[in-house]
Amino acid sequence: MKGQKGYAIAQTVSFRRLRPALRLTIIWQQVRRWWQLSEQRRLLATLDDSALKDIGLNRADVMQESERPFWDDPLKPKAGFEA
Repeated sequence: MKGQKGYAIAQTVSFRRLRPALRLTIIWQQVRRWWQLSEQRRLLATLDDSALKDIGLNRADVMQESERPFWDDPLKPKAGFEA
């Protein structure tokens, strides 16, 4: 860029370089999030059509969401840390 005076240095944190306790915490949080996603999708699939209408979804939307794998997290950024 014109007028740029310096450079930003970006450093990625390797998962292997973290302390073991921190690694276990991260793994536990990820497993818990996967369980939450699985449970939410299972409960969504059990709703009747009137409840789905109340939240603005139809049966096709619910089937599409409930068939997603548990690790497919819509809130997780696409670029993760290195394993």
